[in-house]
Amino acid sequence: MAFATITAQEALDSALVALSASGVDSPRLDAELLIARACGVDRATLVAAPETILPAESIAPLREWVRRRALEREPLAYILGSKPFRRIELTVDHRVLIPRPETELLVDVALALPAQARVLDVGTGSGAIALALKHERPDLRIAGSDTSADAIDVARANAARLDLDVSFVVGDLLNALDSGLGPVDAVVCNPPYVADGERRRLAPEIVRHEPSDALFAGADGLTLLHRLIEEAGARAVAWLALEIGAGQRNAVTVQLRHACYEEPSVLADLAGIPRVVVARRAAGAAAR
Repeated sequence: MAFATITAQEALDSALVALSASGVDSPRLDAELLIARACGVDRATLVAAPETILPAESIAPLREWVRRRALEREPLAYILGSKPFRRIELTVDHRVLIPRPETELLVDVALALPAQARVLDVGTGSGAIALALKHERPDLRIAGSDTSADAIDVARANAARLDLDVSFVVGDLLNALDSGLGPVDAVVCNPPYVADGERRRLAPEIVRHEPSDALFAGADGLTLLHRLIEEAGARAVAWLALEIGAGQRNAVTVQLRHACYEEPSVLADLAGIPRVVVARRAAGAAAR
């Protein structure tokens, strides 16, 4: 990339060498997205016109982006500053977890909530679940909470940019309801659920760059899930949808039944892993 002028194809060839050598999972896709951003076009346009000349002023930034992706293994979403999630585009940075495709299941199940239901997205991060749900079900009254004030700043900025009426507050699990939000009909949550001992098995993109508080939850990964279910039972929350990790289905469903939730249903992600647990409070069950 030291030439005075360089085509998109030449940039792609060079970036592919660096990204492939570093072990990036999808070197061609990542290279194409970075070069498309440098050219100010979408990826499809770039692929259709590989002879495109990169603007001279974009060559140095592109070189730096490729370096960050290849050598530092910084996630592509942080370099680009955004991540698509369902039908919206979210601004993301190192303050928040990058939304995953499997988390879209939480939105899928919440779309069936009754009209005007009051929903709290616990551990909202970038606001992905709350904002996607509001975008597709504008009648719902939605709020999001997070223990991280930095994450709430990101979520609020996303809500303002997308012009979506979602309230965001700093709060620990359901204690956020005491911050003026009032009672809710439903709680959705993608909590930290990775066991501490799994850290060494994760990709460097995750362990080096994403916020650990949004990932890890004790020796079995269930610390936050256990607390949330206990609090939901104590407050008699009528409906819960929780994202879980592989192997956590039994422990979570047992605790839900103990907290007076009827037999939970479990949805698998595209890899066939049980990923989302949905539970309704048993009729007539009092707060615990």
